[in-house]
Amino acid sequence: MQDLEPYYQWLHIYNSAEDPVSPFYNVEHSEFEYTHTIYNFVLHPQWDSFGSSTLYLKILFVDYEKSYTIIELIGEWNDTIHNDIMMFKREVIELLTGNGINKFILVGENVMNFHSSDDSYYEEWFADIEDGWIALVNFREHVLSEFESCNLDYYLNFGGDLDDMIWRHHTPIQFYKKVEELLTKRLY
Repeated sequence: MQDLEPYYQWLHIYNSAEDPVSPFYNVEHSEFEYTHTIYNFVLHPQWDSFGSSTLYLKILFVDYEKSYTIIELIGEWNDTIHNDIMMFKREVIELLTGNGINKFILVGENVMNFHSSDDSYYEEWFADIEDGWIALVNFREHVLSEFESCNLDYYLNFGGDLDDMIWRHHTPIQFYKKVEELLTKRLY
C-alpha cells in the first residue's frame, strides 16, 4: 500500500494544503517518512488523515464557484467499529459544505471494504446539500453491494457508468461535467 499514492496530476491546479479553507490547509507531507498505517500496512505519506485509523483521503480538487469537490479515498470504510462516516462528515464534509460545496465526487478504487452502521450521518449529509449530490466513482463491486444492502443508495449515487469511469485523463472540470451529466440523466 505504500506505493499507492493519491492522484497528483492536478496539483498545479489545486493543492488542499494551500487552500485556506481546506481542512488540510498548511499540512506538510514528507516524501520519506511513512507515518500512517492501515492495520499493519504502511500508507504512502501523501494521504491525509481525518481521524480514522482505517480510512484516509486526498482532496484532489475543489471549485467553490461551481460548488463541487473531488475526493480520493483509500483503506477500509468502517462505520461499525470506527464510525468513519461521522469523522468524515464532521472533519471534512462540514467544512466543505460550510463553504458552499454541495456536489461530491468520491473516488473509491482503493477502498477495500465497507462495514455499515446506521444511516443517520448519510441522511444528515444528504439533507445538508439540498440540490446537490454525492457520487461514488469506481468503488469495488463488493463495497457497493454493502452500501446498497444498507439502503445507502438513497443518499449516494453509484452504479452504471459511475462504476467503471476513466477519469485520470480528464481535467477536474471535464471529470465533474461527465459525472454531472450522468447524474442529471438519472435524477431528472
